[in-house]
Amino acid sequence: MKCRFVKMHGLGNDFVVFDTIRQSIDLSKINMKAIADRRFGVGCDQILIVEQSFDSKVDFNYRIFNADGSEVEQCGNGARCFARFVLDENLSNKSELVVSTKSGIIRLYVENNGEIRVNMGAPRFKLEEIPFLAPAQNTHYKIDVCEEDLIIGAVSMGNPHAVTRVESVDRAPVDLFGKILESHPRFPNRVNVGFMEVVDFHHIRLRVFERGSGETLACGTGACAAAVIGHAWGLLGEEVTVSLRGGDLKILWKNQPDAPVWMIGSANRVFEGFLDI
Repeated sequence: MKCRFVKMHGLGNDFVVFDTIRQSIDLSKINMKAIADRRFGVGCDQILIVEQSFDSKVDFNYRIFNADGSEVEQCGNGARCFARFVLDENLSNKSELVVSTKSGIIRLYVENNGEIRVNMGAPRFKLEEIPFLAPAQNTHYKIDVCEEDLIIGAVSMGNPHAVTRVESVDRAPVDLFGKILESHPRFPNRVNVGFMEVVDFHHIRLRVFERGSGETLACGTGACAAAVIGHAWGLLGEEVTVSLRGGDLKILWKNQPDAPVWMIGSANRVFEGFLDI
């Protein structure tokens, strides 16, 4: 079976995108691992699937799979690439898209300068919604890593995130601590791990170890989670520039009940091709 794909990236966080509206495709976990392999496949952090919606209030369904073939609830950089893809492919000409994901509905807006603005929904701090195992909900949690207590914040941005503050992202033990925290027993569904360096009240540097993919050049939901946790800790304002290894994202959040997190950034098409599945 020969299937068309498009390779895209958001700040270096890269994706292989499949349109299943105009072609039939059935990817197994083995297929996905092979596609994501950077030596023997196309290579990507995640695979995005564009599906038709049968709900008149929703434009598209959006599914996300990690490089290891596991399906996840949400991906911010992927959401921006999703919007760019459906416009470039003439699947829609709307400047506002309503998209259904595994974690719920998100809204994507195309700005005049070509950037994509995403309503990521309200952050979820309730332990059962992350999910995270702790005696009680709090802003700070101690968690055992390498026989020491690490201070983290925990939040769901449609997918689970743990955020810890570091003095320097360049010296942070991202790979070591990321691997341990990703599969820590207190996170039943695993977790994405953010290492946040506060530059000033409106600027942070961030590295993210994503569950199922390892460290990526950028993570949209991770940027949202870090901005939210930093604000909840009193370290950051309502508008924050998040500098990731692949580039910058702008995150806006007013700490009010049910207030959504807004993410603004670029999305880029790299190339297209065909795969034998």
